[in-house]
Amino acid sequence: MHGVSSPRSPRAVLIRLFVLLAALLGLAVPPAQASVRAQAAAPFDVLALYHGTWDAAHINFVGEANRWFPQQAAANGFTYTASTNWDLLANGGVNAYDVVLFLDDAPQSAAQRSGFEQYMRNGGGHIGFHVAAFTTSANSWPWYYNQFLGSGNFRSNTWGPTTSVLRVENRTHPSTVNLPATFTSSVSEWYSWSNDLRQNPNISILASVDPSSFPLGTDPNQTWYSGYYPILWTNTQYKMLYANFGHNAMDYANNTPLSSTFASATQNRFLLDGLKWLGGGGTTPPQPGDPISETAWYSVRNSGNSTCVDARSAATANGTVLQQYTCNATTAQQYQFRTTDSGYMRITARGNPQQVVDVSNVSTADGAGLHLWAYGGGQNQQWQPVRETSGAYHFVARHSGKCLTAATAATLSVQLTQRTCDNSAAQSFQLTAQP
Repeated sequence: MHGVSSPRSPRAVLIRLFVLLAALLGLAVPPAQASVRAQAAAPFDVLALYHGTWDAAHINFVGEANRWFPQQAAANGFTYTASTNWDLLANGGVNAYDVVLFLDDAPQSAAQRSGFEQYMRNGGGHIGFHVAAFTTSANSWPWYYNQFLGSGNFRSNTWGPTTSVLRVENRTHPSTVNLPATFTSSVSEWYSWSNDLRQNPNISILASVDPSSFPLGTDPNQTWYSGYYPILWTNTQYKMLYANFGHNAMDYANNTPLSSTFASATQNRFLLDGLKWLGGGGTTPPQPGDPISETAWYSVRNSGNSTCVDARSAATANGTVLQQYTCNATTAQQYQFRTTDSGYMRITARGNPQQVVDVSNVSTADGAGLHLWAYGGGQNQQWQPVRETSGAYHFVARHSGKCLTAATAATLSVQLTQRTCDNSAAQSFQLTAQP
């Protein structure tokens, strides 16, 4: 067994006993607002079960999960214990935890299955990943595959593993309230199912493959060209989430990972907010402004001087200067934000989506100019959008850590630059979706 803490924190137990005693004795209780804050900060305990013995891609995901979740636990006030002992479901050991994760499998023995079903019926929380729903014999455990998950049998998969643009269908659920309308997932192999989850009244589909992803896959014989494919969902009769990711791209010959399941900051937001909801540790309140959609085109207006980011003369060739100019809603002032990895995005021009916002000559100096250049994966072509309390954003260059900056005055045709981030209005930009 591996882990970072013990089950059910003694502090949490003492708090619960104190509250119960206060209620019985008629003692004064804290004001409602204080109670809400205490509830939001309540610790909770997570158990992750896995085998870690089959398929290098799944094994690699398990290793990543058992590094990423403890980091989140330390930062967010919950505990994380990882174990290969699936009999914790059978012998009642799971009852010491608020949430159980299935990283690379599902319960196999009758006792394990019965124990898990009882745990969920008693109000336990659960997240299943990828293989946790895989089966070609759903009737061997109909409660789990047909009722709880609702998916039935495995039907098909994509290959090789790729990212997918996901459309968020339910943006009011605690796990998705901070997600944009669309976002790019991390790399995974994707599964489809025999059951149509849309026909199940107990299933709420949280996100599905956006049609802009098609064709999805790299092998023509294992590629999705059209159709409807749920990726994230919940069964409203239980505290549960299912996520159809958890298969990294691999160089199988050398057992080397080629991707990370935790590379998408937006996808990670879903996991963390979902885990907090399941564990009763509070939820993250929605941030001001609508998160960036990866399928929308935006005008980018500077908060300080009210000019817009503009491609000079509406050109799209390499080296086209990016300048500030009077906002006019033309395509020269429209940009799309597409995830690369680790919270960074490339900012593509509507006139030619192969051209992106690029720091000239990969410079790290203050005052280096910005222009359009064909995207080649360079870190000087990747930006981290950081949302401000106003709902505006500042954009941090990956290679330099400096911010996209406009001039202080609304002087037309001045080239945009990167400068040391200073939280000034010159580095704050409002995004407005365009038709």
